[in-house]
Amino acid sequence: MLYMFHCTDKAGAAEIRASNRATHLEYLEARAERLFVAGPLLSEDGQGMVGSLLIVECADAAEAQSFADNDPYAKAGLFESVVIRPWRRVYPKA
Repeated sequence: MLYMFHCTDKAGAAEIRASNRATHLEYLEARAERLFVAGPLLSEDGQGMVGSLLIVECADAAEAQSFADNDPYAKAGLFESVVIRPWRRVYPKA
């Protein structure tokens, strides 16, 4: 099942994001076959990163929570909040 992860960075946490970015990307690359989509949420001006949006294949809610908990960004304390929800693709049709 696909799960959507909507992660919001803590205010003023740009340095946490920057210093953990390489490790976060390695974490995602090692799980690339499970990723439907992944990328940063941007500030209104499009210049800064303020969160993350991922859609990931997980067996169940427990596996989705484990995926989120083990993300290097989460371990570094980057996120103010993480919302995880089951998600279904409708468009574009596969």
